[in-house]
Amino acid sequence: MDFPEDGAATPSSAVLERIPLEHVPSTHTVLIGLFQDVTNAEFLQQQLLSRNAEYEYAFIDASSVISRFQVLAAVYKAITIQLSGSMKTPNIHSEIVCSLSPNNNISEAYRRFGITPTSKHLIIVKVLISSSPAAPSTLTPAAVEQHIRANVKGTPFPFTDETLQSSLTDWPKVRKYYKLNNVGWLDGVKDEAAKRKEMEMLVLGGMALRSL
Repeated sequence: MDFPEDGAATPSSAVLERIPLEHVPSTHTVLIGLFQDVTNAEFLQQQLLSRNAEYEYAFIDASSVISRFQVLAAVYKAITIQLSGSMKTPNIHSEIVCSLSPNNNISEAYRRFGITPTSKHLIIVKVLISSSPAAPSTLTPAAVEQHIRANVKGTPFPFTDETLQSSLTDWPKVRKYYKLNNVGWLDGVKDEAAKRKEMEMLVLGGMALRSL
């Protein structure tokens, strides 16, 4: 699997970031926001479970994420799957959540990486898809921004590695989900920044191997 390069982000609003990904067609627009201290996760999850189209987002529990690039790799993979017509879940946003998983168990991916009633910190991804560059999506980034502002009860923060790794990432959870507890040499890396980078590469490798 080829991972995308994280292009220079184009700010689309105060709470959402428009992120261009290499090798992704111009028909697809990627918007991502990070929210801390969300108080209505149960409501948001219920909208997903009831298939409310207005809430068709990838709601990702930030505690299961180690880096910005991890999320972008999942987004890129999901777009590739959608373009190939081989989605195994209802839509591109559920594919994004499943693409974070190192295995093909869909229900487990939802439970481990998606929103739960007790989620406190969320990464929210919206992919707008148009039929052609000349026919933009009827749903605009501004409309998505307005909907997020009105319905997500949390505090927006920059979607950066620093924000994630400073207080949001649950490191023991990540090690468990990606089976890193038995990687003995990892504990021998004393430099914390170097250890986190090594963990990120192992996580990305696990995601890539999922489809093989």
